Amino acid sequence: MALLESQRSLKAGDAAPDFDLVGTDGRRHSLSGYAGREGLLVIFMCNHCPYVKAKIDAIKEVHERFGDRVAVVGINSNDAVAYPDDSYEAMKAMAAERGIAFDYLVDETQEVARRYGATCTPDPFLFDSSMRLVFHGRIDDAMKPEDKATEKVMVNRVSAMLEGRPPGDDFDPSIGCSIKWRQD
Repeated sequence: MALLESQRSLKAGDAAPDFDLVGTDGRRHSLSGYAGREGLLVIFMCNHCPYVKAKIDAIKEVHERFGDRVAVVGINSNDAVAYPDDSYEAMKAMAAERGIAFDYLVDETQEVARRYGATCTPDPFLFDSSMRLVFHGRIDDAMKPEDKATEKVMVNRVSAMLEGRPPGDDFDPSIGCSIKWRQD
């Protein structure tokens, strides 16, 4: 497990990079499909990372609290050949087991992760209704899988965005396993 901190890639106000990916529901999902929402939270994640496993309930909380206004989308960009626990079939099983109701998409070519500049799992990007970046950073302040969160960073950022308040700093690095890039 290579532990990484997310790197600033997109800046506040940058447009969300486009995507068109298959979800665990078997349907294609594209950026334009989320138009008309008050926001979009894209989280690069996977199945096997202990940091993602520790954040699933917090991500589900964001979806449960704001899902009627803000779309939550998980994207798995890991190399499923080298990491079979991150295969599409394993994604479907994990989504069912963990009760994931938000869209969970597979980025087999890893091009979407590259366009976003994602480096670790989880690596969250919050966009407003114009699909402009508001915040790139952590879900909460628990930096190790065994830590207990004392601040719900993403809940606070989404709330601020929806209430028209300044969300604070636009970058607060997340930490997690490195995205498992293909070795072509």
